[in-house]
Amino acid sequence: MDQPVAASPTNSARPPHIADDEWRLRVDLAACYRLVALFGWDDLIFTHISARLPGPQHHFLINPYGWGFDEITASSLVKVDLDGHKLDDSPHDINPAGFTIHSAIHAARDDAQCVLHVHSVNGVAVSAQQNGVQPLSQHSIFVLASLAYHDYEGVALVDDEKPRLVRDLGDKRCLVLRNHGLLTVGRSVAEAFVAMYFLETTCMIQVRAMAGGGPLRHIGQGIVDGAQAQWEQVTRGAGGGLAWPALLRRLDRRNPGYAS
Repeated sequence: MDQPVAASPTNSARPPHIADDEWRLRVDLAACYRLVALFGWDDLIFTHISARLPGPQHHFLINPYGWGFDEITASSLVKVDLDGHKLDDSPHDINPAGFTIHSAIHAARDDAQCVLHVHSVNGVAVSAQQNGVQPLSQHSIFVLASLAYHDYEGVALVDDEKPRLVRDLGDKRCLVLRNHGLLTVGRSVAEAFVAMYFLETTCMIQVRAMAGGGPLRHIGQGIVDGAQAQWEQVTRGAGGGLAWPALLRRLDRRNPGYAS
């Protein structure tokens, strides 16, 4: 079976002062913001997605604070360092809580090119449940194969929380922030987005299944233990990259303009 053909997300020329690899990352990240809005996971302006730029400096891109996710563009993204200093002439501020969470993970995880955090309704609901994510669906086994939890410490505004956040995430792909929301990391923007799709969908299914009021059937641990190998097989080892071109084509039909 042929691989999907990639969409052509660039609707405008790359600005001359931005390198090719940075522009491609900006386009993907802007698309990710708009996809989060399209899927209904945004919370006005109050969550954030970041992408680490190539190179050893741990510089990353994050949203301009105050913009809706459905209006983010590649050129509007703000480049910052691990101390929160802007590295371009952007007139925009960044979300201080976003900086705390994302700078901690980017500094600790070289494989976390993208960090995606949402306050989705289903995700927050499950984050408040004592037993967390349960093995109730096929979606859930892929989440449970790489899932961690972090206890709520209030709005993430102080550096003191960073080591505990990093410790709790460990080497996992998905993190439930108790009483707060969901977070995923990925080796690409595409991987982080698709991981969030599975995490949020798992939470939605769980909320609906529990609302039915009847006894629930749990998937056995042996199946969960084999889920990562199955995931690699069904995605052909491409992670989120297999679905990403189709997602960009959907976005081009629904909300183009992110690559400007």
